[in-house]
Amino acid sequence: MSVLITGGTGFIGAEVARQLLQRGVDSITAFDRNASIQRLDEVAEKIELVQGDLGNFSHILDIVRQTKPRTIYHLGGMLSAPSDADPPSAFQANAMGTYHVLEAARLFEVEQVIFSSSVATYGYGIEDQLNDLTLQRPQLFYGACKLFGEHMGLFYRRKYGLDFRGLRFAGVIGPGVRTPGVVQYASWSIEESAKGNPFTVWVRPDFTIPIIYFKDAALSAISLASAPADRIQMVNYVVDGVPPSPNAGELVQMVRDRIPGARITFEVDEPVQEMLDRAVFPIDDSCARREWDWQPQYDIETMVDDFLREMADHPQRYA
Repeated sequence: MSVLITGGTGFIGAEVARQLLQRGVDSITAFDRNASIQRLDEVAEKIELVQGDLGNFSHILDIVRQTKPRTIYHLGGMLSAPSDADPPSAFQANAMGTYHVLEAARLFEVEQVIFSSSVATYGYGIEDQLNDLTLQRPQLFYGACKLFGEHMGLFYRRKYGLDFRGLRFAGVIGPGVRTPGVVQYASWSIEESAKGNPFTVWVRPDFTIPIIYFKDAALSAISLASAPADRIQMVNYVVDGVPPSPNAGELVQMVRDRIPGARITFEVDEPVQEMLDRAVFPIDDSCARREWDWQPQYDIETMVDDFLREMADHPQRYA
């Protein structure tokens, strides 16, 4: 089976490639603007790496025509902070890039597209809990483009029979995150402490954001792709890690328990905190659990332990 992964050298894409290889998939192409094989590390020689731009339709047409994938894991794009800073580039990467992938899939008869969306497609005005039926009113340009991608996928599913399926990830944490973001304190408080560096958390100790470990995020994409078609009803799904997510203070204490002397402090960024208080809510991912048996593997304790083990065992991936 041939697989194409956009964003294939990135945070989740490289882990999807690694897990697919472990499952016996032996024809994987990673498509990315970034030609670095740093995160792919020991599996790089088993994967074809093609450098290209999602915003360039000819690049997408060429790679889909050449690889003839059964499944495209569409994980590439610009993240939230860069998207809000540069909306024109974000539109090309996230909105037009998704259109290019879907149209190439139609033209070259790709069977399936798995789309990486986000809980950023929601927004303000949520009552107590976020689920698949919560009204989506994104406040960020990133979320608006992701929501457009979801609806384009639904259109291609209805009109052309493309097996489109989407994942709205909670906050994904793991080592080697470089792109700034308002919830990256969760990853950086662990990583910077592992490196012996001080770190200042910019939210209150009692603030909680739903989080999913990057290995579980990759697993969810693969699990969704392999689910029987007749069980897929919601099509776009919110996915969370093992509940309950810790608050910032609990996460920091776990790090301190494992790294005595970790220099982590709190200094609340009030505008960011106010925005997060209005936009972040607990996640109910029961549709994913019911329809395709989603079951995350990493609770917060095993997540922190594995994060630190990754940093110690594979520093070359996250330098």
